[in-house]
Amino acid sequence: MVQANPNISESSGVIRQLDDAAINRIAAGEVVERPASAVKELVENAIDAGATRVAVDIADGGKTLIRVTDDGCGIAPRDLPLALSRHATSKIDGSDLLNIHTFGFRGEALPSLGAVGRLTITSRAKGSEAASIHVAGGRAEAVKPAALRAGTVVELRDLFFATPARLKFMRTDRAEAQAITDTVKRLAMAEPAITFTLRDVSGGGEGRVTFRADRENGDLFDALHARLARVIGREFAENALQIDATREGIRLYGYAALPTYSRGAAVAQYLFVNGRPVRDKMLTGALRAAYFDFLSRDRHPAAALFLDCDPTLVDVNVHPAKSEVRFRDPGVARGLIVSALRHALAEAGHRASSTVANATLGAMRPEAPQPAPARVYQMDRPSQAARQTAFRAQSPGFSELARDYSGSVVEPTPIAAPVTAEEPAQQDLPLGAARGQVHENYIIAQTADGMVIVDQHAAHERLVYEKLKTQMAENGVAAQALLIPEIVELSEGDCARLMAVADDLSRLGLTLEPFGGGAIAVRETPAILGEVDARAMILDILDELADQGDSQMVQARIEAILSRVACHGSIRSGRRMRAEEMNALLREMEATPHSGQCNHGRPTYVELKLTDIERLFGRS
Repeated sequence: MVQANPNISESSGVIRQLDDAAINRIAAGEVVERPASAVKELVENAIDAGATRVAVDIADGGKTLIRVTDDGCGIAPRDLPLALSRHATSKIDGSDLLNIHTFGFRGEALPSLGAVGRLTITSRAKGSEAASIHVAGGRAEAVKPAALRAGTVVELRDLFFATPARLKFMRTDRAEAQAITDTVKRLAMAEPAITFTLRDVSGGGEGRVTFRADRENGDLFDALHARLARVIGREFAENALQIDATREGIRLYGYAALPTYSRGAAVAQYLFVNGRPVRDKMLTGALRAAYFDFLSRDRHPAAALFLDCDPTLVDVNVHPAKSEVRFRDPGVARGLIVSALRHALAEAGHRASSTVANATLGAMRPEAPQPAPARVYQMDRPSQAARQTAFRAQSPGFSELARDYSGSVVEPTPIAAPVTAEEPAQQDLPLGAARGQVHENYIIAQTADGMVIVDQHAAHERLVYEKLKTQMAENGVAAQALLIPEIVELSEGDCARLMAVADDLSRLGLTLEPFGGGAIAVRETPAILGEVDARAMILDILDELADQGDSQMVQARIEAILSRVACHGSIRSGRRMRAEEMNALLREMEATPHSGQCNHGRPTYVELKLTDIERLFGRS
């Protein structure tokens, strides 16, 4: 017995034209996913209107009220009804959908919002009187005169009241408000020359300002650095490297944090294409690839990167939300990100993030003492023995006293020759001069304005690892030929995807050849890996290609072995080092890129400034 399909009615053969209200409600499901989506569309409209100040007011996580006020060019009264029509826009003429210079261009946001909520637009264009229009559930009222000095105010109340089923999928007010804050922050990063204010007016009244970013002045990098410090945090700005590179018409600029300033999740990764915030797997994969040799798998880099290119080189019309983009040549964009970030990290040399020192100082804070009677601030009369000791210290016999009571941990050394201008004192170098070793693992060095504590094993491990990588890059990866090539059966699509990167894999010692149909033959594998399961490796590479568009798996395995070799060949914890050995290690760290973190992303040294040390002891 054939069961009838419940989704098909007896009259399904009749094709009907849906009315505009239904069409807009359907479209709203793509454009407006949650209150943060509505805020994104309205703020982008304000930016496109040339606003210099954008204020966002929300109530109950944006569910009951979203109000966006700007000082942009405004909308003429005659154009207000047209602004609520589907696919009506002032930003493009429709002749070239690949040459987009604005945030919005589809003409879907306002009619979609008006179809699922109560929308009021009040605007005043230059040379016109202010006017407003109201639409609720897709039904628009007539244009009315209004009072407004300039710009536009868009007020959206009771979002999704016309589609109650959507309300069931809303999260808590706090979660929705946090999503709105994240949206406004991303747009604020893209536009440092605009003042943004976000206010929560839940419960009535003036509410409270939850985010504010005033307009930044200066050149591109000064303004961007100041805006990122305000939005992401001053610690990020202090530990970020400036990025500026160009390749084949694509410019990459922004800031990327040092590996030692990493996060436990990918929450501090902000990517923009032509000023538009995007969430693109290819770009995030490139960011991860640039750091994969410096961070363990459970750590994630922090960065705010901007890709600018001719609009014809990128398609932003992939999805109505415009959060995904498609490059004409994705390999150029990906390669630019990887090479520019690695170059910047190499130039950073041995530098480690300042947060390492802050965490160290925080761990060294003494516990708060118990309340004690108030001290009388009067100099205590020293004892006779103390006075005699003080007198001896001021006499020519001070050198004898110093030898008796010195806490030095280094052996006396002969008096060195005077230091010349050409040969500066070691303590004036970035990592200073070694003064001792504690617990046979930590080198204590004195700098011109503080001290450095070095983990000798982690530091030397990184140095050996970098040498091994350099040797491998110069001599290539040795490959071992399989006596009998291993045949791996794949689908034709997987085979084509794998052969597209065959040349890259060959440089890493993995040689593949097509074997007819969807099969491939594995003829050589990297010798350093020893005996490998070729089929499992191929399947892992395919999974990585499908997920990220690129595979670093073979290189990661090779470098993991180099890392283990470096670990076994480095100075072990517990070994006592002579002064010249410690200083030689410090000098090599200064000359070696990436020596500020070990092979797993942990810091190899901590630098403490003298002012911070004095503050610990209450001397400041």
